[in-house]
Amino acid sequence: MAGIHITDIEAAINWWRDKSPSPDGISACAEVRALAEIYALLVYFHEHECDEVTMPAKAREAWLTWYASTPDAPCIAICSTSQGDDICKGCGRSSDEVRDWPVLSPAEKRVVWHRITQQASAWRFNRYAERARLSKGIDHPPPEVFAAVDGGTPGNTGPAMRG
Repeated sequence: MAGIHITDIEAAINWWRDKSPSPDGISACAEVRALAEIYALLVYFHEHECDEVTMPAKAREAWLTWYASTPDAPCIAICSTSQGDDICKGCGRSSDEVRDWPVLSPAEKRVVWHRITQQASAWRFNRYAERARLSKGIDHPPPEVFAAVDGGTPGNTGPAMRG
């Protein structure tokens, strides 16, 4: 299984902080607390990723809700893999990643997103950055679909570490 990168956990925490701000400036909503526990464990153990399968149910649900607010596919409708390139010049994904995208888990998709963002060599990050900013990413199914597909892990309270 793919790992969820610490930067995604941090982004989800910040998204939830904006969506459900503290009423008193001290307390955090349940989603922030669930994600903050994972974030703290990653920092404590000097890890960069947590396992999507062993993530506690409340943290996973909060992460999936944030995930649903992000663009799904990095595609900018300029696909060079259809012309035989191994790596798409438009989005930076390999031809296998483009082909398998519909069946990848949310964490597997975020692994690809993390890699292409770090590389920043695809046209979506330079030549067609404006086009990429306008992308809506509307092909996310609702979070409850993910739990139904992989069975979720209710009650799991392990540290969600990935080696």
